[in-house]
Amino acid sequence: MTVRTASVQDAELIARFNQAMAMETESKALDWGTISAGVERMVRNPELGFYLVFEPDTGGQITGCLGITFEWSDWRNGLFWWIQSVYVSPDSREQGVFTAMYHEVQKLAREIPDVIGIRLYAERDNQRALRTYFSLGMHETDYKLLEHLIDH
Repeated sequence: MTVRTASVQDAELIARFNQAMAMETESKALDWGTISAGVERMVRNPELGFYLVFEPDTGGQITGCLGITFEWSDWRNGLFWWIQSVYVSPDSREQGVFTAMYHEVQKLAREIPDVIGIRLYAERDNQRALRTYFSLGMHETDYKLLEHLIDH
């Protein structure tokens, strides 16, 4: 298997994965123009974050992806990496795809002294994903996620 940083050539598939994930987990239909532009923008601008993709040894198409974005913590004088847009093709689930990508995130994070932690948010009813995250040593925090969307 190969876990690698995504390239511009991977952007369309990542955007399609994001659409599938949003529909599957939240019954949300993501606008193609918005999601494809958003993925391509992050791939082309590493200061916004980056994606990792999973390619099986058998060759062929990518079967998983995740995105990393950054949050500066003034309290800790360091960066948290946020895992976002996790998707594994249905036929590749429970085969270690996310685990391999997560281990690569950990490896990369350890190489950068400013990275002080890895975070993600999960759909509260996605028990399969939560079991995976807990089994990898992640734990639930005391914080609730709140948001206010800006209408432009």
